[in-house]
Amino acid sequence: MTPDQRTESQHIRLALFALATGGFAIGTTEFVTMGLLPQIAEGVNISIPTAGHVISAYAIGVVVGAPVIAALGARIGRKRMLLGLMAMFVLGNVLSAVANSYEMLMAARFLTGLPHGAFFGIGAVVGTSMVAVNKRAWAVSMIMVGLPVANIVGVPATTLLGQKLGWQTPFLAVGVLGLLTLVAVWFWVKPQPVDSATNMRSELSALARPQVWMALLVGTVGFGGMFATYTYIAPTMTELAGFSAAAVTIVLATYGVGMTVGTLVGGRLADRALMPSLYGGLIAVTVVLAVFGWMAQTKPTALIAVFAMGCSASILIPALQTRLMDVAHEGQSLAASLNHSTLNIANALGAWLGGVVLAAGYGYEWPSRVGAGLAVAGLIFAVISGLMDRSAKKSGSDQAIA
Repeated sequence: MTPDQRTESQHIRLALFALATGGFAIGTTEFVTMGLLPQIAEGVNISIPTAGHVISAYAIGVVVGAPVIAALGARIGRKRMLLGLMAMFVLGNVLSAVANSYEMLMAARFLTGLPHGAFFGIGAVVGTSMVAVNKRAWAVSMIMVGLPVANIVGVPATTLLGQKLGWQTPFLAVGVLGLLTLVAVWFWVKPQPVDSATNMRSELSALARPQVWMALLVGTVGFGGMFATYTYIAPTMTELAGFSAAAVTIVLATYGVGMTVGTLVGGRLADRALMPSLYGGLIAVTVVLAVFGWMAQTKPTALIAVFAMGCSASILIPALQTRLMDVAHEGQSLAASLNHSTLNIANALGAWLGGVVLAAGYGYEWPSRVGAGLAVAGLIFAVISGLMDRSAKKSGSDQAIA
């Protein structure tokens, strides 16, 4: 490798690190709220169930913001978009920290969620544009790894901070992380000129492509299976495995480690064989969820199952993100951003179905079994999508021969 190539490689890694830092900040602010609901409820004089709406406000912001911002910002340079999104993220967290009423906190969390999906989506497009074609999924995994690392380090640290210094403190800390990300993106991510053919119409054209909708279906249904289990992970671990409430943090950290491993491995696998890695990931999720209820009966096997669930689900993320960009053609930013709207819809779907099973009187081993069924449905959609690809290629070959 020549000195120029080494310098370029270093610049690429620094740019990916800057984007991963943003992912770490986003993952921290998204999940720390769940661990501080009692303190938040007391701070703004509401009940704990009502405080749960704060989490929903963030999720709605993600679902709404991802497609709208990606489409409206089509003519803005991607580096400028990333800087603007991170500035909005910092503002949302600062407003969350100074909120003194339920209404203000709801608005602040909605604002904080708006840039979430667009940052990851546009970041993925920027990251893949800097590397060779056979390293695109690896670049995506490097950007996305900030999320699982946030579950291992960021969320426990800021939760402890909030318990000791007040629930507002974590949001200020995340705001500082957002500022650091903004500075890192400014210095390390190179400007990317906007293609003259790129506009709102070209981005929206992705929605006219059946394969984009198939990929979104795979994400919604496939990840819904994991969320049907993860939503109720705390009571599952205490009721079935016998963990104390305090030890649940160990379980969550184990899940975060599994997510980190899965994200990194998934990037490598997707670069070697994109669709097979997608099929394999969904099969792995199905198997893990099918045996999860049985494995959750003892502490050692429960930890193995939690790690395996985080790992298998996260293997899918780089493959699905790359697949969406491939099938979107001119609308890559929009499609890549929609992936994160999809994950939040999957979260809501899985949590609802898991709750239906529990409300019907079944035990905590059953949400994972429902999740296995959702993963099978996701695999079916993925296989149909693959067959559609084959059919399209065969038709193209037949036309060429004719």
